[in-house]
Amino acid sequence: MSDKVPLGEEEIEVALCAAPGWNRVGKEITRAYSIRYHGGIAMIVHVADIERLIGHHADIDLRWGSIRFGITTHDVGYKLTGADFDLARRIDAIAAAHGATPVDN
Repeated sequence: MSDKVPLGEEEIEVALCAAPGWNRVGKEITRAYSIRYHGGIAMIVHVADIERLIGHHADIDLRWGSIRFGITTHDVGYKLTGADFDLARRIDAIAAAHGATPVDN
């Protein structure tokens, strides 16, 4: 099965349970981290490198002291897919490597 097939509601709930800290907001999953601004820039470059390799990307909002990721699959009509949750796990690992602290939503 393709990672870019829209998930059903039950599959989304299971995937969210397996991705602690990620929250569903509308048609995307989101997570924020506390990180110094220049550390956030480095983290974005690291995430972007992985995104290029896997062919999937997040919307990224960098602010002074924080970074937020929003993930949905644009090319299937802004629906959640397995690719979104795979990217979320990768972002968590990158955030940990950069010393980013998860922000409770």
